[in-house]
Amino acid sequence: MRLNEHPILRFKRGREVTIYFNGQPLKAFEGEPIAAALHAAGIKVLNYSANEKRPRGLFCAIGKCSSCLMIVNGIPNVRTCITLVEDGMRIEPQTGKAKLPKEAKPPEFRDAKAVKADIVVIGGGPAGLMAAIHAADTRASVVLLDENPMLGGQLVKQTHKFFGKREQFAGVRGVEIAKILEEEVRKRKNIEVFLETSAVGIFQEGDEKLVIGVRENRELIEFRGRALVVATGAMERMIPFENNDLPGIYGAGAIQTLMNTYGVKPGDRVLIVGAGNVGLILTYQLVQAGVKVEAIVEAMPKVGGYFVHAAKVRRLGIPILTRHTILRAEGKERVERAVVAQLDGNWKPIPGTEKVFDVDVIALAVGLRPSIELLHQAGCQIKFVPELGGHVAVRDGWMETTVRGIFVAGDTAGIEEATTAMLEGKMAGIAAALRLGIAEEGWVKEIERAQRDLEEFRSGPFGRHVVEGIRKILAGVGGNV
Repeated sequence: MRLNEHPILRFKRGREVTIYFNGQPLKAFEGEPIAAALHAAGIKVLNYSANEKRPRGLFCAIGKCSSCLMIVNGIPNVRTCITLVEDGMRIEPQTGKAKLPKEAKPPEFRDAKAVKADIVVIGGGPAGLMAAIHAADTRASVVLLDENPMLGGQLVKQTHKFFGKREQFAGVRGVEIAKILEEEVRKRKNIEVFLETSAVGIFQEGDEKLVIGVRENRELIEFRGRALVVATGAMERMIPFENNDLPGIYGAGAIQTLMNTYGVKPGDRVLIVGAGNVGLILTYQLVQAGVKVEAIVEAMPKVGGYFVHAAKVRRLGIPILTRHTILRAEGKERVERAVVAQLDGNWKPIPGTEKVFDVDVIALAVGLRPSIELLHQAGCQIKFVPELGGHVAVRDGWMETTVRGIFVAGDTAGIEEATTAMLEGKMAGIAAALRLGIAEEGWVKEIERAQRDLEEFRSGPFGRHVVEGIRKILAGVGGNV
């Protein structure tokens, strides 16, 4: 299940270690998460549901759902998709709500370490990286935290070349952009980075924003700053169909993480649900990794992604079945088959049009929703805007929310692309420094330049709905698109 050759990527694996699954030794490599190591060994069942004892497997691979919870070294509820392997680690499937062993001693969260900066950035993806870089360039001190073991967010799994202008990394692959931005962050001495650190709460204490963080599930840290940029990204959407919880059903991003970040094949034969850009890009990424894609099914009457991506898929001879949906997954402990059917004009399956695909993977590329939990908890005004992917924070034209000093950027602000995320991150980082009086007035021109670039990028047919969504959240707050 491990990839040793790839036309684009080179996988640099760490030191070989031994982990134990149900007492059986397995080979793993330092730097990879538990779930990836188990998948490499062909193990897809990670836990069982509490009531019906149904098998469950990896779904999001970014620590934002409960599908990968397992018992690790006797401790339950460990997110194995973002918890790195350690030599001698003991891993067991979890059934429902497992209990903490009586002899286990939970971490004593006392005397928390305090880390201060002018600006705290939550999220190390494209938006957060650009926010940190540009805030630092105004001479602000910056703390950047991310719950993953590496910086880059979605960029680290993107092998395709980006569109846009040269200064927006046109013609550069996402994996390379991630490296470029990380290098920029690392060489700025006024940016301090904390990885494997989850932000669990935002509070106001006097003139400071207090972010409570937990590093490596054991160390409590208080991050304090006078301004805050929240760039926590998005979560995979799920759609209802029979047996949609079987192991082998993944969000598209989880497959990209396994395959492009850790060099692990998700399976051998795949059905993709959703013909937007993500589904189309995932299709040829799977082909690059030597995985057979049987078909793409799309409920809409036409392909939703860019023509260039769809053309590439069609050249590969992979059928795109529009006006089709998935009815059910079949299999005992994991996916073995998928049944799809054609839809009528009322979005109802047409009897007799069922098609059966023998697959071991079903990839759901059915959209994302912004991760706004921290913003909601912090008291930011939230509004449902379908054009932006769901609930988002109301903000102004400089990315500041209704809570003074809290800024938002990237998919957290509305589902778009990595290019727009980087531009919004640039704006948010500079605007936060301007809010604090650190940045000189000349930096306003950089925000205006980013706004023009965003307007140009969104001017095509695929950006119209986004522009309409942004108008809705700017209403009443005095901002401009």
